[in-house]
Amino acid sequence: MKTFFFGIYFFFITLTTGLSQTIYTPNWESLDKRPIPTWFQNAKFGIFIHWGLYSVPAWSPKGTYAEWYQYWLDNKTLFGNGDFKGDEIYNYHQKIYGKDFTYMDFAPLFKAQDYNATEWADLFVKSGARYAVLTTKHHDGFALWDSKEASFHHRRPWNSMEIGAHRNLVEEFVKAIRKTPLKVGCYFSLREWNNPFYTTSTMPIYVEQHLYPQLKDLITKYKPDLIWADGPDNYDEEIWKTKEFFAWLYSSSEVKDSVVINDRWAKFKNGKHGDFYTSEYSSSNKKYDKPWEECRGMGFSFGYNKLEDIEDYAVPQALIHTLIKIVSQGGNLLLNIGPTAEGKIPPIMQERLLQIGEWLKVNGEGIYNTRPWKKNCQWSEGKRDWKSGEKYYVSGNAILKQTVNPEPGYATQEVFFTCKANNLYAILTNYPDKITLKDVKSTSHTIINLLGYPDKLRWEQKGQNLIVYLPQITFLKMPCKYAWTLKITNIQ
Repeated sequence: MKTFFFGIYFFFITLTTGLSQTIYTPNWESLDKRPIPTWFQNAKFGIFIHWGLYSVPAWSPKGTYAEWYQYWLDNKTLFGNGDFKGDEIYNYHQKIYGKDFTYMDFAPLFKAQDYNATEWADLFVKSGARYAVLTTKHHDGFALWDSKEASFHHRRPWNSMEIGAHRNLVEEFVKAIRKTPLKVGCYFSLREWNNPFYTTSTMPIYVEQHLYPQLKDLITKYKPDLIWADGPDNYDEEIWKTKEFFAWLYSSSEVKDSVVINDRWAKFKNGKHGDFYTSEYSSSNKKYDKPWEECRGMGFSFGYNKLEDIEDYAVPQALIHTLIKIVSQGGNLLLNIGPTAEGKIPPIMQERLLQIGEWLKVNGEGIYNTRPWKKNCQWSEGKRDWKSGEKYYVSGNAILKQTVNPEPGYATQEVFFTCKANNLYAILTNYPDKITLKDVKSTSHTIINLLGYPDKLRWEQKGQNLIVYLPQITFLKMPCKYAWTLKITNIQ
């Protein structure tokens, strides 16, 4: 039987001279030259969706990832913010489900009976997001589409068509998203915790006979605009056959000209590859040589966690400030939601998405299609080295200590900058009487507006600084909440 990778090389060998598209060969010198589709860097805001068998128990100690339930259960360990003994999930599972109930027994309970992909898509549009990424298969290997590889290699019904929901959840998602302006993203885990072939000695079998046939099936059926790989563990690009896959994806797949992929395809030896870099639950300033994306949940978990309370969720002001900060540094925010096992998005998550969407209706011009300016922010007076005291994952609300609620003696990031053409956008985290924008030089053609406010603003140039006087209006007439955008045209 011809393997998937033989097909790649066969394609290169038999390529006719009449084809005009660029052909990428399986080496980084060739692959890293592939142009990154511009839609991703223009999008700025996406929705991550963690949904699977782990959504049935939906339980993990605060500060940990609920979608890792199987791993915590089987290995009697736990990782995250907090001090844990390690057996918390195991003890909970024994108490609630009993000693004979395995993680695999959650599969028939994942029924998704209230799942309505059209309602999800409508909510994402209202949020102002430009793309949505669904976990088509997480580390437990359970597939949300009719993947024959999932069931064959796990030796049991292990996809949502054969057990539980008895529905093709990915297909429904893709069809609904395709009816909107949003791009379709598919998260796909490389690792599978309990796959019998996911061992050091059998990785070649796992990669060539399971992983890539399954991934190619996903790509061929649903033609995603974005593929979000995860979980390469300590296996390098030679084990994962990463270069060969990239060459096929970029050269001959049906999405070769439009697809965007992240950087988690292997433990790379010589830097990062892929179209964009990823970070997770972080708060540090970033500067990369290509597009990047920060992913985080509204709480501390990607999968829905019933233990999280209101104080564990980021407030809308914090989420909006996070988006602004990331965009000012040239990144995208991929904000996660965790639906229930029934397929409902928790109301607090719906509310947060709608609040972000309301803000973007007014201020989106300063977010979408922008690029970083010569500096990403302006600080107030004070120390700039405040750091969150959280152990591993930085909470969503931590940014407020850097923007509006500093500790004594610490500075705040009072303005974030983006730019588009010859226009500068200064996004304010507070609303003062006036703001002095340092090292911003106007011209005789400069006009300053507050997005969402009808009149031009008064301003003056004083040396190297531009002083802008904000209109003093009542709360009810404010164009938005949480942050305010100055559009400054024709700067030097």
